[in-house]
Amino acid sequence: MTGATARERDDGADPFPAASARTGGDLEVPRPLRLVLTAGWNLTESAGLPVAAYVVAAWADGHDAGVIAGLVAIWVTAVIRKVVTGSVPSLLTITAIVLTVQAAIVLATGNLWLFLLQFPLANLCLCVLFARTAGGPNPLVARLAAEVVALRQPAARHPGVHRFFQGATWLWAGIFLLLTAALAVLMVTEPVNVFLLLTTALTVALVVAGTGASVLWFLSVLRRLGLRLCFAA
Repeated sequence: MTGATARERDDGADPFPAASARTGGDLEVPRPLRLVLTAGWNLTESAGLPVAAYVVAAWADGHDAGVIAGLVAIWVTAVIRKVVTGSVPSLLTITAIVLTVQAAIVLATGNLWLFLLQFPLANLCLCVLFARTAGGPNPLVARLAAEVVALRQPAARHPGVHRFFQGATWLWAGIFLLLTAALAVLMVTEPVNVFLLLTTALTVALVVAGTGASVLWFLSVLRRLGLRLCFAA
């Protein structure tokens, strides 16, 4: 997605492809440095800040303090975003919801089974979040693409691109549903240490695979529709 274009014009007659992309119905992403900064900032505030808060608080006062610190960090970030920009990014909202569910389960009781339940339950929440928007006019994957990598579509959005975002949102709903089922099975069949190890490995593997599949699918849709992916002017 970070290449100069997903498809070059055959005649080379367009000397400013980024400037004409919006009027020609194509899509834009920021130039490489700004793209990295935009994605990095979104990931930092949605994942980096709560993880850093958890690590520091857990080191100082134990696991429960870390969970509370991570939850406070993500909600403070969400409130600041709302006050400063008037909206909260979807990725930040997703992280806040998941951390709230996990914190409630972890802090409500010291029961080991309920502690492990947070993992499949968090993925079930993600499945529902993606599925409830997949068939609508603003699928969650489209919002994430606009916010995390600043993908810009023309004002008259292409129906084929919209169908891709709907399909990709269903794909991610399916990925999180698969994770929910797999972790639920592992929770009752594996020892705790093995369960935690397999949870991490399986989650990373499916997220990486889903991301790669989504990117390749997106580029193939653009080629089929005759659209380009250009750097913004």
